[in-house]
Amino acid sequence: MNVTLGPVPNNISSIRPGQIQLRQVVKVYRTAAGDFTALKGIDLDVYRGEFLGIIGKSGAGKSTLLNMITGVDGVTSGEVLVNGMNIQRMSQNQLANWRGRNLGIIYQSFQLLPMLSLVDNIVLPMDFSGGYRGRASRQRAVELLKLVELEEHARKLPAYISGGQQQRVAIARALANDPPIIVADEPTGSLDTLTADAIFQMFELMVENGKTIVMVTHDNSLAPRFSRRVHLADGEIIDTK
Repeated sequence: MNVTLGPVPNNISSIRPGQIQLRQVVKVYRTAAGDFTALKGIDLDVYRGEFLGIIGKSGAGKSTLLNMITGVDGVTSGEVLVNGMNIQRMSQNQLANWRGRNLGIIYQSFQLLPMLSLVDNIVLPMDFSGGYRGRASRQRAVELLKLVELEEHARKLPAYISGGQQQRVAIARALANDPPIIVADEPTGSLDTLTADAIFQMFELMVENGKTIVMVTHDNSLAPRFSRRVHLADGEIIDTK
């Protein structure tokens, strides 16, 4: 099975508008202690084929920003458009279907289902989306495990592999439906330096193969490795490079 993901544009900055567009996005959480504004009028374009890093300290609004992009949470005001489609106007069912076909989400905590084998964890999103059927979905899952160099562990449960290996499975699962966009929330934060570097190299390879990646991190040392980075503080973009 071919897992090549497509060509990379020569000049992503020349593509307008962005593949992902946030326009004056505000997010306010209502709490017993009062309103808390997590995002304060965010304007941001993410271009096709780039590796965008969202950098900031804990509480800066990084994960909230990812939740706006994925549609996991709704905006208080403003718009989020992906390929020109306003995802905030979708119903929950429409969002779930759209997300399954267009986004791969990688969490710091992996979120693998502990009662399923590695290969079945990867098959699951394909079953939900309906993009692959029967033998084809399992064959693709095995190919993705080969891509992350874990095919020999295909039938193991997540508890029987290391944290770094679990993160590799989470990456393979995120690629299951061949989504054009990958979002990753602190995916290397709980890993040792060597494993984290290997995961980051995998992301760089995915970008070379045409994926768009948006990654959240608090680690400023990673900044030079992104094709572009946005610094977030107190719910506002304070710097873009």
